[in-house]
Amino acid sequence: MATPSPGYAITVRVEAPSSSTATSGLAAAVSAAGGALTALDVVESFADRLVVDVTCDAVDSDHAESITKALTQVDGVTVRKVSDRTFLIHLGGKLEVNPKVPLKHRDDLSRAYTPGVARVCLAIAENPEDARRLTIKRNTVAVVTDGSAVLGLGNIGPAAALPVMEGKAALFKQFAGVDAWPVCLDTQDTDEIVSIVRALAPVYGGINLEDIAAPRCFEIEARLRELLDIPVFHDDQHGTAIVVLAALYNALRVVGKSLDSVRVVVSGVGAAGHAIIRLLAAQGVTDIVACDRRGAVNPDGEGRDQFRRWIAQNTNPRGVTGSLREVLAGADVFIGVSGPNLLTGADIATMADDAIVFALANPDPEVDPIGAREHAAVVATGRSDFPNQINNVLAFPGFFRGMLDAGAHRITDAVMLAAARAIADSVRPAQVNASYIVPSVFDPEVAPAVAAAVKQAAQSG
Repeated sequence: MATPSPGYAITVRVEAPSSSTATSGLAAAVSAAGGALTALDVVESFADRLVVDVTCDAVDSDHAESITKALTQVDGVTVRKVSDRTFLIHLGGKLEVNPKVPLKHRDDLSRAYTPGVARVCLAIAENPEDARRLTIKRNTVAVVTDGSAVLGLGNIGPAAALPVMEGKAALFKQFAGVDAWPVCLDTQDTDEIVSIVRALAPVYGGINLEDIAAPRCFEIEARLRELLDIPVFHDDQHGTAIVVLAALYNALRVVGKSLDSVRVVVSGVGAAGHAIIRLLAAQGVTDIVACDRRGAVNPDGEGRDQFRRWIAQNTNPRGVTGSLREVLAGADVFIGVSGPNLLTGADIATMADDAIVFALANPDPEVDPIGAREHAAVVATGRSDFPNQINNVLAFPGFFRGMLDAGAHRITDAVMLAAARAIADSVRPAQVNASYIVPSVFDPEVAPAVAAAVKQAAQSG
């Protein structure tokens, strides 16, 4: 059975006899059903009975039901209510708006709103750049999606995507003090998305594109960058690429290899794969072989969009052919941003000595990390239940903090490389080892370090 996860945590309120073994029987039932007990709280006590909240992690929804059923089978126990703790934290949404200024009396109202606000409006009309100084624009990012490629869930639409965008906005605030807001668009027409985002851009200091399917995401990003005077960042592309490069810096330290000498195989040529390849190339990696479902991508392929044609024309310098398994032989680095269970430990064994494996498909990676670890020197995933979690939250909060602080208008390779280096350097040399190549997502020093590096690079550029 898979490992229980807090993402499937439940609290089961039960009524049980007030015997000395009541709570131990409940704990045993959870354990026997394969759940991970996290809390057992007596909420009411009577002479003949107890009311107990049993909180535990399950593997999935079906497993949660099995645990609940196991509790009902304990002698004398009645289930009153089952609460899904993940759904509970989403009740009413995860965001709210609070004013930063007091509004307690007439004078406050006169300055914050009418008539005083008119003076500020006229100042901005005279000098539009003052909007960055005098409004929320200086600290606000729009998290824009059309719901077409959400969290590996696919095309679930804007309303179903909203909980993810709320979560993204909460991370912006928690880790970097950036006020972000979900903008979920009920259209998947490229022209319409570009038009809408252009029209609402005056409110924001940056645009974070999120979970928009390839190849439309490339065109939307490119057109918005041309049209807007604020940074446009596609996190599925650029956030992933930044954290992958940061992890690779430190993984190469572990194995004693250099960027300009390693052979890299990338599985997946969608948004993330495209951006990873571009950033690795910008940092000096010269031997990259990209693989799609048909195997190694090369310039002779037909029927590709312009972005995949770029990959075909700028990778695979040795002209190798064959399946992913075939081209992996002898490679120093594998980076997977594709799909689950494409490789086995035996495939990893064909790589070069001291191989590096980043299997980032979520929730099921391209290769079982435990099997990969038997043959590779360094293994990373996108999951939180294995070492070396490559998570975009290491990048995007600090990245936008730095861009906003710099008043930057565009995103360059130099800015992204600076962010990657700052993340890598957040792991001190004495800390770097095969199981610790990226800092914890909760390390409070990461976002400020990324912000400072990005601000400096943006202002230098």
